[in-house]
Amino acid sequence: MGGCLSGDLKGGKQAIGGGVHGRSTMNNDTGHNEAIHHFYTVRGHSPLFTLIEALNLNEQDFLGETTCVLSEIVTKSNRTLTLNLRGKNGPGGSRNFGALTVHAGETFLSRMTVEMKLCCSRLYNVDMFSKSDPFLRISRQTEDGNHVPICKTEVINNNLNPVWRPLYLSMQQFGSKDDPLLIECFDFNSNGNHVLIGQLHKSVSELEKLHKDRSGANLIFPSHRGQEKVLKGQLFVDQFIEKEHFSFLDYISSGFELNFMVAIDFTASNGTPRNQDSLHYIDPSGRLNSYQQAIMEVGEVIQFYDSDRRFPAWGFGGRTYDGTLSHCFNLNGTNAYEVEGVQGIMSAYASALHNVTLAGPTLFSHVISMAAQMASQANSNCITKYFVLLIMTDGVLTDIQETMDALVRASDLPLSILIVGVGNADFKQMEVLDADDGRRLESSTGRVATRDIVQFVPVQEVHSGQVSVVQALLEELPSQFLTYMRSRNIKPLHV
Repeated sequence: MGGCLSGDLKGGKQAIGGGVHGRSTMNNDTGHNEAIHHFYTVRGHSPLFTLIEALNLNEQDFLGETTCVLSEIVTKSNRTLTLNLRGKNGPGGSRNFGALTVHAGETFLSRMTVEMKLCCSRLYNVDMFSKSDPFLRISRQTEDGNHVPICKTEVINNNLNPVWRPLYLSMQQFGSKDDPLLIECFDFNSNGNHVLIGQLHKSVSELEKLHKDRSGANLIFPSHRGQEKVLKGQLFVDQFIEKEHFSFLDYISSGFELNFMVAIDFTASNGTPRNQDSLHYIDPSGRLNSYQQAIMEVGEVIQFYDSDRRFPAWGFGGRTYDGTLSHCFNLNGTNAYEVEGVQGIMSAYASALHNVTLAGPTLFSHVISMAAQMASQANSNCITKYFVLLIMTDGVLTDIQETMDALVRASDLPLSILIVGVGNADFKQMEVLDADDGRRLESSTGRVATRDIVQFVPVQEVHSGQVSVVQALLEELPSQFLTYMRSRNIKPLHV
């Protein structure tokens, strides 16, 4: 965990967890520490610790145990929470097991960040009919000699002398300033088969020296025979700033909130809800369908970072109570779009299945524009609110360009969009919206998104892997939040 946890027990401080554990990330703006990973990927209703056992460290005697949700700690201004201890079989009746005070902190390493602005000149052109579309990928070398990608720039089209936006590397990502990094320059291809233009090995210290000396480093093209060809193309470091950044925890503990919103697909391709093979089938046994699972898993994490826990909930692609086809209707069937808590979303969803006729087509632009409107209105009055829209769908978009236009407009707002794909449809369009390949979304007018605000996860693929839907969905949210705040120089409260 990128921080430490300590507890005060019967007048003396006892260690209950801590240490630094680095993890890699492919985010191109900033890394997030392991503490953030934990409080997003551990389900909100689960305890932070499966068990906190208070022990006499000298004799290892059991003194009591307790559980808590990490959000209960990090949302406190002093990140401190006092919990009553209990026995292994629950409360001990008249027996007093005492109390445990838990404090969450961050190590200096989790906050130290290097901001660099990289550029290249005279790159070799690997395209036949136009100039290359270059982007950089930076990887850290592991102990076994392999390389793990930790960062990448955006793609710059048709340019052999690219200047990329500033990128951020945390010390958790690159380790020591003297550890070698592999910097690769690729020509982007939409099919994913990117072509290597050149590469070089440099540590953060060496990159800092390039900046100070105002000199460049030649790219090298590796050979299968072990020989290297030195290229004319060079890498330059136009900007190098080493500083301590505010972390996600700094914002959350100072009063910033995540406001949760939900939009559910009511198109006919989901299947008639009363049929057992329908994606909307409500199982009498209580087994959740994919829509319900996504609502519960994501909602139960984010709800802890929303003070009033009133969530806008919409449906799209269905005929509402009066027979009107709507691509953004209130899920609860009233004039009020908000519901109370995650259970309110679940109840409104179940009710809507009885009152809304599945129709189509599948359009995202309406619900994205509605969420963007709310984020814009809130942003003009309050800078401490950041919005998270969860869209769940089973189908192929029919308004892909309108959706891209809406996303580009929304990229300037305090908003992130999580998309869950349920069923077995072809979700290649969603991968384009996700923009994880480094190419920023572009609107029909040629405007480019200022940042990536979308994370897409297909349920079928996630269930076959090692991570949960909520882990995959929320992986990029802290960095998207921080990118927005830093780009507008918004600082935590009381700083």
